[in-house]
Amino acid sequence: MRLLTLGGTEFVGRAVVDAALERGWEVTVFHRGRHEPPAGARSLHGDRTDPDGLTALAEGGTWDAVVDTWSAAPRAVRDAARLLRDRVGRYAYVSSCSVYAWPPSAGFTEDAPLVDGASPDADATDYARDKRGGELATLDAFGTDRSLLVRCGLILGPYENVGRLPWWLGRMARGGPVLAPGPRDLPLQYVDVRDLAAWTLDAVAAGLSGPYNLVSAPGHTTTAGLLEACAEVTGGSADLRWTDPDAVLAAGIEPWTQLPVWVPPASELHAAVHNADVSRALASGLRCRPVTETVADTWTWLRSIGGTAPQRPDRPRLGLDPEVEAKVLAD
Repeated sequence: MRLLTLGGTEFVGRAVVDAALERGWEVTVFHRGRHEPPAGARSLHGDRTDPDGLTALAEGGTWDAVVDTWSAAPRAVRDAARLLRDRVGRYAYVSSCSVYAWPPSAGFTEDAPLVDGASPDADATDYARDKRGGELATLDAFGTDRSLLVRCGLILGPYENVGRLPWWLGRMARGGPVLAPGPRDLPLQYVDVRDLAAWTLDAVAAGLSGPYNLVSAPGHTTTAGLLEACAEVTGGSADLRWTDPDAVLAAGIEPWTQLPVWVPPASELHAAVHNADVSRALASGLRCRPVTETVADTWTWLRSIGGTAPQRPDRPRLGLDPEVEAKVLAD
């Protein structure tokens, strides 16, 4: 297979490139040159936000599939998809479950209502509409038969540049009493970035099309499963202090951002983040590795780069201030 990735040097894009190279595929990475792609991939340089940013793509080349991870102005997806529609067999757009109208019901499928107001011609607006606009741009250029819409949920794993799992690993590595938001058995739903990459490549090779909720089954692990794995892999000096969710919220702590991954049970946010129906993806071959493997491999990668994870400039820094944590634990 000849694969083109639009982006392919960070997190999801890098995982896709790594997986494709491991399969012996011929991989071309179109990127801005800020980071080197994995060895073995061919590089094309360009900035999709510039007027002439797609020149390197316009100069020729054909591919069996393209994987696009863009998450800003949909018009960038529109321009790339239009340029490539006669030179690429299938367009896989890495989208998000955020494209569903808020609030999605627990167990929402790919047929759930979608956000209003999205356009393939838009400048950057908000994440949900930008991702839906990217989907529309893909469909406009490649049609329903040649478009694969990979609607991801929470993504964890090596090379994460958002700061969720790296924050928890760093916090556990510091040791001492750790605010662990309850309940312990709260089901979590996420996908390891490498499982996402493997499924996406399998899907384009098999000629799949249409939307897929791409995340593990609900309850693939629990809050305790994730945090205890983090505590163990970092040396076991962290003392998890399980705290009732009402006490966490009463302290003014923001779920998802100050305590990454965690959202309170029986909330709209928990239904949206940890309760997607993924039967379509599972039936098509999605396989999800255990949480202990995701955590251990992410910790190995984090230590290999000195313990500080890269941070996407368009995402806020996550995590709880140590003073706030200490105050809540002391009350």
